[in-house]
Amino acid sequence: MLEVRSLRKTYGDHVAVHDVSFSVQPGEVVGLLGPNGAGKTTTVSMIAGLVTPVSGQVLIGGEPLAGDTDPKKRTIGLVPQDLALYDELSALANLRFFGALYHLSADALERAIASSLQLVGLADRAHDRVSTFSGGMKRRLNLAASLLHDPDILLLDEPTVGVDPQSRNAIFDNLETLKARGKGLLYTTHYMEEIERLADRVVIVDHGRVVASDTLEGLQRFAPAGAAGASLESIFLALTGRTLRD
Repeated sequence: MLEVRSLRKTYGDHVAVHDVSFSVQPGEVVGLLGPNGAGKTTTVSMIAGLVTPVSGQVLIGGEPLAGDTDPKKRTIGLVPQDLALYDELSALANLRFFGALYHLSADALERAIASSLQLVGLADRAHDRVSTFSGGMKRRLNLAASLLHDPDILLLDEPTVGVDPQSRNAIFDNLETLKARGKGLLYTTHYMEEIERLADRVVIVDHGRVVASDTLEGLQRFAPAGAAGASLESIFLALTGRTLRD
């Protein structure tokens, strides 16, 4: 469904992403992990077409994604780390605004909005201003906005930042529903327990490079010596070190 081949991005002399490659299959959640500054958000931004790589390719269904106007971009939905919502508008008005960007017919857009609000559990708050929403509700509405055009691939950049355990669990339920529908999900986070719950495979990046890519079980080969059944966090630290990243 999604294949990333040898993506590279530089900013002056700084190499933000160096030769990153991985894939996401239908009905699969791939966790993208890395310390601060490892290149996760830059990688997601290149896949979404928001940032142009110096080299490498993003392929959708085996075909290269050719720039910002490529129709294949419609198969991708992005849930950004920063909330992309207008607080003074209602949930419904927000979704109508974002849905209009996809040139859906009025009937199709209203059906998509109803379906998305139902999925994220906000149908009863459709007419309320976003400014009255909790952080978790805003995160769920952010997810709903990314689903209006029924994308096959969903890119989620730390979608649970700042939400309570109940909202996190609701978001997880939403994502598991989307996975069951055959969507391919690329999920970035700093919360190891989220990856342990959701991910079928894990890609760990550090200093812009892929340092490991495998299933949770397969990553055990990177565990510290003698640490049978090691946690994902201990494996992550063994691969990326304990030096603070700011």
